[in-house]
Amino acid sequence: MIEIQETKVNFENEPLLQKGLVFFDEELKRKYSRKYIIGVDEAGRGPLAGPVVACASLISDSSCDFFKEVNDSKKLSPKKREILFKKMISSNAVRFGFAYSDNIEIDKINILNATLLAMKKSVMRLVSYLSIDMDDLLVIVDGNQKIRDFNCFQIPIVKGDSKSLSIASASIFAKVLRDRWMDIIDMNNPVYDFKTHKGYPTKKHIELIKKHGLSAYHRKSYAPCKVL
Repeated sequence: MIEIQETKVNFENEPLLQKGLVFFDEELKRKYSRKYIIGVDEAGRGPLAGPVVACASLISDSSCDFFKEVNDSKKLSPKKREILFKKMISSNAVRFGFAYSDNIEIDKINILNATLLAMKKSVMRLVSYLSIDMDDLLVIVDGNQKIRDFNCFQIPIVKGDSKSLSIASASIFAKVLRDRWMDIIDMNNPVYDFKTHKGYPTKKHIELIKKHGLSAYHRKSYAPCKVL
């Protein structure tokens, strides 16, 4: 079993936002008498191509300086996300588990089911890696849906990536990982310019699909792809 230190919290001179993110998680742990809290988020539900990536995050030491800069990944620039991603994965202050559903699975079971399945896998991998007793754990999920078929105490948190440090950290990890993945897909399919739009339904992306047809990475069940 990997030893996880008790969360250290030092709020002196920290930004008000960061106090809120840490307090949110700590208050939930206190309220529900749980030793650990794992935040879960995803990246890639909206794109027309590529996978949806889910990440589970457990913060073991929230006093690290770089956590003062953590926020909802959508509110951070790509450069800032990369900087924080590198700091987080190089630190023992946060542990991650991740999983994904590719476009084929998304087309088969729909995006909601594919997202929740990836979330479930990401949590299970982290729990297994850290050997956490499920009775000590609270899982908070960004959004309004609980993870299905998952026997664990969990709470959905609407806009959780702007309220919880663990969810915000997970959102950064998932976003950076997916963006890098789309850069690799771009290398094999340069005509679609995935590196720029990351698979999202931009005007340019739609035009490129009209010109070249669908790639092996496009989600054929999505309405724009069906039409085109």
